[in-house]
Amino acid sequence: MTQTTLAGSGHQPGEPDRADKPGSSDGLQAGLKNRHLSMIAIGGVIGAGLFVGSGAGIAAAGPAILLSYALVGLMVVFVMRMLGEMAAARPSSGSFSAYADQALGRWAGFSIGWLYWFFWVVVLAVEATAGAKILEGWVPGVPQWAWALIVMVVLTATNLVSVGSYGEFEFWFAGIKVVAIAAFVVVGLLAVFGVLPGSDNPGSGLAHLTDSGGFFPKGPGAILTGVLMVVFSFMGSEIVTLAAGESENPQRAVQKATNSVIWRIAVFYLGSIFIVLTLLPWNDASILKDGSYVAALNSIGIPHAGQVMDVIVLTAVLSCLNSGLYTASRMAFSLGGRGDAPKAFARTNKRGVPQAAILSSVVFGFVAVFFNYQWPDTVFQFLLNSSGAVALFVWLVICFTQLRMRGIILRESPEKLVVRMWLFPYLTWATIAMISFVLVYMLTDDSGREQVLLSLLVAAVVVAISLVREVRQRKSGAVTADASADA
Repeated sequence: MTQTTLAGSGHQPGEPDRADKPGSSDGLQAGLKNRHLSMIAIGGVIGAGLFVGSGAGIAAAGPAILLSYALVGLMVVFVMRMLGEMAAARPSSGSFSAYADQALGRWAGFSIGWLYWFFWVVVLAVEATAGAKILEGWVPGVPQWAWALIVMVVLTATNLVSVGSYGEFEFWFAGIKVVAIAAFVVVGLLAVFGVLPGSDNPGSGLAHLTDSGGFFPKGPGAILTGVLMVVFSFMGSEIVTLAAGESENPQRAVQKATNSVIWRIAVFYLGSIFIVLTLLPWNDASILKDGSYVAALNSIGIPHAGQVMDVIVLTAVLSCLNSGLYTASRMAFSLGGRGDAPKAFARTNKRGVPQAAILSSVVFGFVAVFFNYQWPDTVFQFLLNSSGAVALFVWLVICFTQLRMRGIILRESPEKLVVRMWLFPYLTWATIAMISFVLVYMLTDDSGREQVLLSLLVAAVVVAISLVREVRQRKSGAVTADASADA
């Protein structure tokens, strides 16, 4: 078993750093292989939202949705570069939460850690329900709630066995997504340029980018509307920096993931959406009715496109569920190791698995699934909206943390600064401005306003709890110190 430092330690001044002992019961196991991490990195940015939600974005912005994806993609590239800089220097199962703890203060690590955990617990419910709907369509005899229960139980068992089993499942899930999109792009390009048998007028598909009202049919402002609709489909790219802490060579894994994020976004997001827009007019009714990918495949005569896409979407859903449970449990593990969650969360079994952290996360996931079936338009809608802007909060915290962590790393271990943010600190500040602008713009949007306000409310409550805890701990420490002095 490889030694793995507990996320960020988050120790009090004067207290020694806590590190996991090799082979001890409280250490994570380095069970992820390079091929696991490579596929987690590649598939991490491909969620079910790309397959399911891209049609709504195309309908809202037309061909200009390409610029929306490019802007958000650029933001994610910058954020991942900043996170990669910190993760390569200090691999940790708590990733940005642990770094925020060290650079900005205990309140920051506590707050963003719990908000991120909350985000993924809600995602578990969303994805479990989405997968259950597909499975119920295939086997109507089993009710939807039973399918949701089955997929949650199976993936919980997978995560409980070992980190290697999580990695193996994710390797194949992500592999199917990657192969599917790559095949879609290749077949689409062949059709666009008239190479595919039965396709005519080579290159004529490019005309669809401008032949229905121009490239900006809804006006340039629609780019920003598109940004709001696509930004959340990018959430998950940071998972590889958490998983790297359980690999044999964390630094190398982070470097590879950080360097490859540009082409991953270019091919999987921009490339696939470009194919849809060149094969069909952006306002074709089938894009919204059948989904953008199914509509594109139908337009070039691919048989059973709907059924094929259902299999791919189910794979994306299971992948997201698998990674969501893994991510939530590792964040809970990190919080437990820093004293910001029950200590049981930081314990691992003999297989190096944080069993209590996994089970506690899945229990809240099951509760959220229950809310989705019992009160979908009230309680669950509140959970959805109150976690909706957490992705942007996480990216903001990563930016501010990197501004401080660069100096800390240079002072303590400059040789570990093997990944560097470009044009520091200017691009970091530019990214902060971009994310802030998106948050402010969401306040002007009817659908985005509630998400931002409720997410801010939940964030304020969590920050308040963290500050109260900090004050109480200081008072407790002062009382203990006085008692020791009197003795």
